[in-house]
Amino acid sequence: MALARWKNVTLPGQLFQQFTSAKAKPLKRLTGISRQLLHRAEATVLMRCRPEPCAISGSEAAFTLVELLVVVAILALLASLLLPALVKSKVSAQRVKCISNLHQLHLSAHLYWDDNSGHCFRYGGVSTNGGQLYWFGWIGPGPEGQRPFDASQGALFPYLQGRGVEFCPSFRYFSSQLKLKATGATYGYGYNLYLSAAAREPPVNVSRILRPSETALFADAAQVNTWQPPASPDNPMLEEWYYVDDLTNQPNAHFRHAQRANLSFCHRHVAREKCLPGSIDPRMPKQFVGTLRPEILLLP
Repeated sequence: MALARWKNVTLPGQLFQQFTSAKAKPLKRLTGISRQLLHRAEATVLMRCRPEPCAISGSEAAFTLVELLVVVAILALLASLLLPALVKSKVSAQRVKCISNLHQLHLSAHLYWDDNSGHCFRYGGVSTNGGQLYWFGWIGPGPEGQRPFDASQGALFPYLQGRGVEFCPSFRYFSSQLKLKATGATYGYGYNLYLSAAAREPPVNVSRILRPSETALFADAAQVNTWQPPASPDNPMLEEWYYVDDLTNQPNAHFRHAQRANLSFCHRHVAREKCLPGSIDPRMPKQFVGTLRPEILLLP
């Protein structure tokens, strides 16, 4: 074996002298005893030169209580900074989706007007097939929350090509304070009632809309119900509603976007509106059901 391997290794006493004296001689001339001593020296040096594992005490490996508290404080600070931004982003996304829904609805209404000589569709309430036919679809008979619903019979269904735009993402459909009208959600938007003629009158023509950019077509809608179970005067509940008007004793506009309501106007644009001052329904004030300004609803 190569003696240079141990050149810089200091061996103890007699073993070192015997090992270095054999340095100049060929390795094959070493006696059996010297070979044995050499092997022992090599093993001894290896054992002494091997690095020992570093023993880490429990106090050095673990976090201290102060360190843990600092980490928790930093995480809490980050959460307090990020959560408001995340909530704001979610609310903004819901508002944008609602605006898109209203755009689709008023485009469908314009297509309906084009196909019907400029006549506006009626709000409805006509009895048919054992139920009631409205502008948004057919609702069958039965108790609240158990009635069948068919959206395909609505006036705008052929133009919408299906469902999906009628649900506002900011409407809390899973709230315990919500009372459904049918077996599932029906519509989260209301039609301007003043664009709908009575059953015995001719339909309203769009030529009567003198200020289309200032006249509402659809809006976020809901109302507070206290007279149909499971709602009661002692247990008021929110429900979907399908038209908006200017009444203040039973308001029906829903200001669910940071106390604003999204409206689509007859001139194909969407805007946000505040409620009429003092019109928020006192039976459920935190739901922000109120009344829109009469001037954006009424026709001359």
